[in-house]
Amino acid sequence: MIVDIKNVNKDYIQGKMSVNVLKNINLSVDKGEYIAIMGPSGSGKTTLMNIIGCLDVQTSGEYLLENQDVSKTNDDKMSDIRNKKIGFVFQQFHLLPKLNAMENVALPLLYRGVDKEERMKMASDALEKVGLGERKKFMPNQLSGGQCQRVAIARAIAGNPVLLLADEPTGALDTKSGEQVMELFKKLNDEGATIIMITHEQEIAEHANKIYYIRDGELRKEK
Repeated sequence: MIVDIKNVNKDYIQGKMSVNVLKNINLSVDKGEYIAIMGPSGSGKTTLMNIIGCLDVQTSGEYLLENQDVSKTNDDKMSDIRNKKIGFVFQQFHLLPKLNAMENVALPLLYRGVDKEERMKMASDALEKVGLGERKKFMPNQLSGGQCQRVAIARAIAGNPVLLLADEPTGALDTKSGEQVMELFKKLNDEGATIIMITHEQEIAEHANKIYYIRDGELRKEK
């Protein structure tokens, strides 16, 4: 099992009040699964994504990532887990404008300590996998929005993470580019990638094999 969340709650302090944002969340994701989590603004889906992505920790409950209780690690170890085990794809591409596609993809591998020759090979392979083998030296401003998102996906998968976490991955794209990104996710999942996608669009969620819905901090399975 990749993700095992048991009775997770998340509280935030607002003034003198404690606000319960997540309420007894339970979620299990096996290797190779492709799930979507839907919910309106303020539903708690971003908070849940941050916990799954080791960007935040729960107030109570248990979160195991590959059977490791990540909430019991320090900040440095949490950062190491994010870098080595989780690939992130966001609505905005977050590409560095002064780096070409291959350099952008290779950057997280640099932070991991991978030597230059190996990280450039890994970056090149990832760009080939997303169909951008001929655009490795292109700068972000020379690429379309859909191509920039594919570079971001290549960056997310280059280090062979155990989990691909996508937050509104088509939100900044036109319909055609969005469909191409969804086709790419399907291809990656067919090749064994474990994917959790956060979205508010039913049409996008339908690409996943399972759909969960979160409202008022409570999670339920829809499909």
